[in-house]
Amino acid sequence: MIMQRYVLPAWTLTQREIVRFLRQKNRVFSALGQPIFFWILFGSGFEASFQSDYFGSMGYMEYFFPGTLVMILLFTAIFATISIIEDRNEGFLQGVLVSPAPRSAMVFGKIMGGTLLAFGQALLFLCLAPMAGVPIGVGAFLATAGLLFLIAFALTGLGFTIAWRMKSTQGFHAIMMVFLLPMWLLSGAFFPGQGAPVWLAWVIKLNPLSYGVAGARRLLYLSVAEENGPPNYQDLPSLALSLGVTIGFCLFTLVTASMVASVRSDRD
Repeated sequence: MIMQRYVLPAWTLTQREIVRFLRQKNRVFSALGQPIFFWILFGSGFEASFQSDYFGSMGYMEYFFPGTLVMILLFTAIFATISIIEDRNEGFLQGVLVSPAPRSAMVFGKIMGGTLLAFGQALLFLCLAPMAGVPIGVGAFLATAGLLFLIAFALTGLGFTIAWRMKSTQGFHAIMMVFLLPMWLLSGAFFPGQGAPVWLAWVIKLNPLSYGVAGARRLLYLSVAEENGPPNYQDLPSLALSLGVTIGFCLFTLVTASMVASVRSDRD
């Protein structure tokens, strides 16, 4: 009974997101190709400008690598949740909502579909870690992959919550530019919080995505001694705190998305 009412509808929607993605080749390129381009462009361009005691012997491309991983997750989550607006305008979503399946199954299926897409692309980029100078081992790879899955789930849930009440993709893109993209920029992915103004340092600390980026930095160097890890290792939030905040972020976005979807409106 649970299989028919919850698991099967959720899995069907998850499969639909994956099939739709694979059929749209431009999405594959934009979600994975654009972050790689940014990594190469910014990493090469800022290599000389970011020489400081904070980075030590680490090059900027190596520092920017975990941030690019999270960027891939963010971009894929954004593109995946835009489909909610398209499904509503095309009438598909209304058909799902009037079905016997609970709305929570629809929410979980849509979020899981976007999560798997983002996670798969991030894994491909994670394989490039040796090219960035990151001495990643098998254990570090698996641990980082687990964290990336949690971050992908949280970001997709956040995207679902924002997209649910949007009437147009243009409105969603506006939210992305003023909220989601700055959320990534102020996560320690692009520049360290050390030396930033007090107010900016607090914004970075209060940003839940900052702990996902910090956790990725720690886990990428899990297979090497701490003294050989990233510079100013002690300035990062602890691994336990990073994992705790990221898991809490996942639960928060899932609950929020379920609550938003449970409220009926004239458009449903």
